[in-house]
Amino acid sequence: MAPPAALARVISCLLPPPLRPPPMLSTRLLRLRHRPSSCSSPLRFIAAAAMSSSSSSSTAAPGGGRKPNRLAAEHSPYLLQHAHNPVDWYPWGDEAFEKARKLDIPIFLSIGYSTCHWCHVMEVESFENEEVAKILNDWFVSIKVDREERPDVDKVYMTYVSALYGGGGWPLTVFLSPNLKPLMGGTYFPPDDKYGRPGFKTILRKVKEAWDTKRDALEKSGNVVIEQLRDALSAKASSQDVPNDVAVLYIDQCVEKLASSYDPKFGGFGSAPKFPRPVEDCIMLYKFRKHMEARQESEAQNIMKMVTHTLQCMARGGVHDHVGGGFHRYSVDECWHVPHFEKMLYDQGQIANVYLDTYVITGDEYYSSVARDILDYLRRDMIGEDGEIFSAEDADSAEYEGAPRKKEGSFYVWTSQEIEDTLGENAELFKNHYYVKSSGNCDLSGMSDPHNEFSGKNVLIERRPGSLMASKYGKSVDEYYGILGECRQKLFDVRSKRPRPHLDDKVIVSWNGLAISAFARASQILKSGPPGTKFYFPVAGCDPVEYLQVAEKAANFIKEKLYDANTKRLQHSYRNGPAKAPGFLDDYAFLINGLLDLYEYGGKIEWLLWAIELQVIQDELFLDKQGGGYFNTPGEDPSVLLRVKEDYDGAEPSAQSLLETRWQRSTWSDCPVYLMLQNLKATNAMLNISWRCLRLD
Repeated sequence: MAPPAALARVISCLLPPPLRPPPMLSTRLLRLRHRPSSCSSPLRFIAAAAMSSSSSSSTAAPGGGRKPNRLAAEHSPYLLQHAHNPVDWYPWGDEAFEKARKLDIPIFLSIGYSTCHWCHVMEVESFENEEVAKILNDWFVSIKVDREERPDVDKVYMTYVSALYGGGGWPLTVFLSPNLKPLMGGTYFPPDDKYGRPGFKTILRKVKEAWDTKRDALEKSGNVVIEQLRDALSAKASSQDVPNDVAVLYIDQCVEKLASSYDPKFGGFGSAPKFPRPVEDCIMLYKFRKHMEARQESEAQNIMKMVTHTLQCMARGGVHDHVGGGFHRYSVDECWHVPHFEKMLYDQGQIANVYLDTYVITGDEYYSSVARDILDYLRRDMIGEDGEIFSAEDADSAEYEGAPRKKEGSFYVWTSQEIEDTLGENAELFKNHYYVKSSGNCDLSGMSDPHNEFSGKNVLIERRPGSLMASKYGKSVDEYYGILGECRQKLFDVRSKRPRPHLDDKVIVSWNGLAISAFARASQILKSGPPGTKFYFPVAGCDPVEYLQVAEKAANFIKEKLYDANTKRLQHSYRNGPAKAPGFLDDYAFLINGLLDLYEYGGKIEWLLWAIELQVIQDELFLDKQGGGYFNTPGEDPSVLLRVKEDYDGAEPSAQSLLETRWQRSTWSDCPVYLMLQNLKATNAMLNISWRCLRLD
């Protein structure tokens, strides 16, 4: 038994002050909401020091012969991954809530998603552990939620954890009272106490003890916190107090802040870990355009150098999949080298659009080629038979068929010997170009591989311009790039025989909307390329009109499978049928944006008319007519305790800002787009309106 002082420290880590939530919670919440979220937390890094790379998701037969639990009846890939855990999991819903109320015991809520590395780690360490499962089954009602399927539930409890504990991430771990009010929370927890931090088993015991001995204080605390969060999130607009030039002022301040955090050596804004954040590049490009309009060319070029250098460093780095195309989630180091290897659809759509914007401005084929690289990856690996675009690919995979554990990045990394065996006479050229070393190349930063997980392995990265390397080998640039393309094709074929990362084939409306936008815009923007342009694998070099066809098929899938023509409402996601969750604000806003791009770049009036219908329903469901802005949820589910208004552009853009820019772009900016178009009967006079104020084409 730990000494009393140690127990006091543990309890102080576990629980918020019972009756006195942190002062100024509203102000603190508003500040914390603007931190980028990721699959990380302080506990993650502490735990990582003691973990071997084998502590990832198992590839053995599901459950090792265990009887499936309730999650086996679900459609979510994430819930199905837990269907053979010994934990008596429930999906989010009345059955679980009623059991907690009947037995009068707390709820253990675990939220994650199917391609989350640290969700896999916590599953193997804790949820597949019989001892942990017995504690959970005896003392709690355990609920598992896919954050991508139920972002409304995730937002409530992520807001709580972020506000009280200073940060969040996935897996999200929260304990609730039977009335769904939060009691305490965190992110990843290792199973046992380490480095002065409580392990998951300790936390379970202490929550149980606190529930038995301090229940009233806990429940009062949860009620107070939820009310403070509700007050903080219900701020009303006060337009009379806002100067007319406030938007210009805030944009200037934002640009100044980004410029002050710019990394002149490796590009990007801020330090490691580095996330591709297209919204930052978008606002910088917007400011570039404003400088050019004001004939401030020096200031404009300074901004453009930051953007182009960032995009070049991203594309040359290991965060870009040079063999198969597309971008990984983020880089763990400052030089964009060693990534967290999952690939998310929302990243691909946004990043492709930024490269397209930069191509429009510069005319440099380098940026159009990277945009094609992303879109061709999606066409090759992420699109279903009916045109639906899937959600994500996992970071983890088995090193070989039948391996007992998965490891992060196994599908993507190479040994020097593998490259030599595959490429033969061109191996040396390829190895020099991509910094491949027999000892492994994850040595560019102390943050790249602190635990030697990739010893002897190489993450491909370009450190020198191709033109310089071509000259070194006495070859023309075309010949040199042709050789590299052939080499990448050979490595792609070899890699295709490896065990693939898990594909989350769930179809999410909002993320499809982002991808539809990119495909539609590319179909016209890329037509401006010079004739005879050469393309090198993994770029397919297709006729850009094929991208429009992809966008239209994806939109048609959503209309056929996830849209009710009678109610005019969307469902949020689809896998083996529509999920139970309704469409959220992001689904409407992102899809409308994609449909407007489809109309603008493809010309079919049907997409514009559908966008008008969706805009009407969006306003009915989400618009706060008293307080201003839009809620994220329709507010029809009593189990979702908060109606949040999200104004933060994070990994995904805020629907609020997307809607604002769409209205600003309208010639009649003082009235909603749909009303304007209805009044004008969508006549041909509207065909040349451009809808996004940050778009530069």
